[in-house]
Amino acid sequence: MKAIKKIILIFSGLILFIVILAAVGILWLSANEYKPPLRETVTVTPSLSEKPSRLKPIEMYIWNIGYACLDATQDFFMDGGKGVRPASASTVEDNIRAVMDFIAEENPNIFLLQEVDVNSKRSYGINQVKQISGCWKGSSAFAYNFNVPFVPIPFPEFIGKVESGLLSLNTFGSAAERISLPTSFKWPARAAQLKRCLLVERIPVQDSAELVLINLHLDAYDSDGSGRIAQTKALAELMISEYEKGNYCIAAGDFNQVFPAFADVYPVEENPFFTAGILDTSLFPEDWIFAADPSAPSARSNDRPYDGNREGFLFYIIDGFILSPNIELVSVQTMDLDFKNSDHNPVKLVFVLK
Repeated sequence: MKAIKKIILIFSGLILFIVILAAVGILWLSANEYKPPLRETVTVTPSLSEKPSRLKPIEMYIWNIGYACLDATQDFFMDGGKGVRPASASTVEDNIRAVMDFIAEENPNIFLLQEVDVNSKRSYGINQVKQISGCWKGSSAFAYNFNVPFVPIPFPEFIGKVESGLLSLNTFGSAAERISLPTSFKWPARAAQLKRCLLVERIPVQDSAELVLINLHLDAYDSDGSGRIAQTKALAELMISEYEKGNYCIAAGDFNQVFPAFADVYPVEENPFFTAGILDTSLFPEDWIFAADPSAPSARSNDRPYDGNREGFLFYIIDGFILSPNIELVSVQTMDLDFKNSDHNPVKLVFVLK
């Protein structure tokens, strides 16, 4: 009997210790929660003066680089796989090098990237923003959308520290701003979650008009999709407001939503991990342009490594562009790199300011 009581006492003490440890952890994360203001100025380095010309084609790319970790050899625990990070830093370095080589070879006017790490355990503390910005012959602007001192999942190989965000590369003179987006996550989960944002660059054109470029990466794992919906509404309100001022507007990046025109190309399938939303285009007037390329998927599922055999994988067209009516869409093309260095493919846009 004494032995049983001793076991119960030890077990109860262990549970109490775990509860106290969890409570302390939650309080610590809450005290250190990243709480950016609604709007804040972002530094653009270096300062440039070049202006885009009307009626002259401009080339622009977007690419979610998966923090240089989600290449074809990887899977991810939140998508049904097991991976948290690559086995070595060399994998991260190889993927960053491939991204930089692609940017240098294509040499566009504008390149918007998502999921670029600054100092994260998952990518071995490698400053990807510094490396990629250093290879770009123009200016760069960076905004955090994930800044957490410790992400306490999965057990026992925690994600740990994450510093990551959006990186905009430009060859035109611009000013930049970070605009916070609404979130559906509540406390205490919110303390270790992403703080989604829009990285907005304003590029003077002429006659006081501006080209407003919006780099974005909307919610992926909000359980009911309400975060993506609220964020899309905020995006639409901003873009319509800017257009009414006489500005040109482009929103680009990873929407984690399929444009309705392409919903039948890779049909959205419900699964317990990630389910893409459907972009509500009714939030915009009818003459706005939604550009994506259905010839190749822009993203793949991460439930297992990708060996080039596309049978059985889920694919998505969730990376694309929204253009205001005063912009002419020349072409849009998914650059099918077959997910060698990221779980997303880059997408190229050519447009003209009317």
